[in-house]
Amino acid sequence: MTTDLASTAMTGVKGLDDVLAGGLSRRHVFLLEGSPGTGKTTVSLQFLLEGAARGERCLYITLSETEDELRSSAESHGMEIGEAITIFELVPPESLLDAEQQQSLLYSSDLELGETTKLIFEAFERVRPSRVVIDSLSEIRLLAQSSLRYRRQILALKHYFSKSGATVLLLDDLTADTLDKTVHSVVHGVIHLEELSPNYGAERRRLRVIKYRGRAYRGGYHDYIIETGGVVVFPRLRATEHRTDFERTVLSSGIPALDGLLGGGISRGSSTLLIGPAGTGKSLFGLQFVDAAVKRGETAAIFVFDEELGLLFARIRSMGIDLEAMRDAGKLYIEQLDAAELSPGEFAQRVRESVTRFNAKTVLIDSVNGYQAAMPEENALILHIHELLQYLNRQGANTYLTVAQHGLVGDMKSPVDVTYLADTVILLRYFEAMGKVRRAVSVIKKRTGRHEDTIREYRIGADGLSLGEPLAGFQGVLRGVPVLTTGAQALMPPLMPLADGSGDNF
Repeated sequence: MTTDLASTAMTGVKGLDDVLAGGLSRRHVFLLEGSPGTGKTTVSLQFLLEGAARGERCLYITLSETEDELRSSAESHGMEIGEAITIFELVPPESLLDAEQQQSLLYSSDLELGETTKLIFEAFERVRPSRVVIDSLSEIRLLAQSSLRYRRQILALKHYFSKSGATVLLLDDLTADTLDKTVHSVVHGVIHLEELSPNYGAERRRLRVIKYRGRAYRGGYHDYIIETGGVVVFPRLRATEHRTDFERTVLSSGIPALDGLLGGGISRGSSTLLIGPAGTGKSLFGLQFVDAAVKRGETAAIFVFDEELGLLFARIRSMGIDLEAMRDAGKLYIEQLDAAELSPGEFAQRVRESVTRFNAKTVLIDSVNGYQAAMPEENALILHIHELLQYLNRQGANTYLTVAQHGLVGDMKSPVDVTYLADTVILLRYFEAMGKVRRAVSVIKKRTGRHEDTIREYRIGADGLSLGEPLAGFQGVLRGVPVLTTGAQALMPPLMPLADGSGDNF
């Protein structure tokens, strides 16, 4: 379904117009509902300021907040209302507040409702705006007292504004009657805001377009945040909308033995999962692919959940990979993330921006365990990762994910199984041999071509990663306690000390 932008009023809320397929249809009435604190007032102010910036007359009718409170709220976001928006503070006439003047034959609510509607129409006639916000419907619902009178009142408002040609946003804080869906059936569209409170961390907010007549909007839930400057929406990612053409070449890891294990390297536009227990070097393997990409002249992006960047920079520099130099040269975008403060939608948006703004062709997410902490449910995590990997693959970017398994040797358990999503799975393991704890690597899956079915020992030293010959003489390496089956097995020689004088400590 196509959208006529000339007949659409953009909201001014970053990301929301994408969800609404362009914005709000002009000359219609819309409902923005949500409990207190979800950002309804902020969204409505952004909507009016967007109209004012386009030379439109804008009117804010407030039944619940004073004009001073409204202006103070706008100033907290750095919004300059000034004379751009006409604010009409609707307060009950003094006669209705005076007990001696109240009528005895009619309910005072009847008078108040009629007077309120009259004042709204009078304010509109004075300003003749193109955009109107009425805040909030809870006051009108309480005055109406019955569902029938409330529906008639909303219909009267709708017919009046539809004839005037204005685009109207009705706010509802859902404090009067959350089960009353009268307005839903009357208005042209409904946007629902909600706030979630996890057991730990910041609150999470999301929105959903419940209804939009004649418009193919983006369905489902979309995360959003309220920051200084206003509301920012992160539209739900749909990978099918982002397909590009690129050549599926084979990319080197920079280590010949690792390329051999991978059957020549990693195919462009594919995803790789690095899985193993803590301390096996999953991050280093991922950074090796990042280093190789930068040396090819490409841009890379790293999203770190689990480690402080200063420590990461110092530790990896001692192994010959200077991440700070890459960043300063504009070849690396790196960001440290706090899972307790981050929503899945915001993270997906940051990854997308690393591709669109920085043209990143290699993306490292370290780790999925941290990513999972930002997710409310495991099933949702699988869906989010699936869409994200599909999007990156279709952009010709290579994605590397690390997953820390529970345990050190023997049977391992992953917090979430994403092995079926990745195109390539690299398995890292500890094993004991000749009185020492050693490490082994194997490729257990590769969709895009052949790979070695061997298990190789590897070590982490002053020169970074190095791989040895296949462990052909051992059996049971992946279980952690191998058995020597055929004569002597050549293992890798002792490690050289790292630059700080320590040994194998990654």
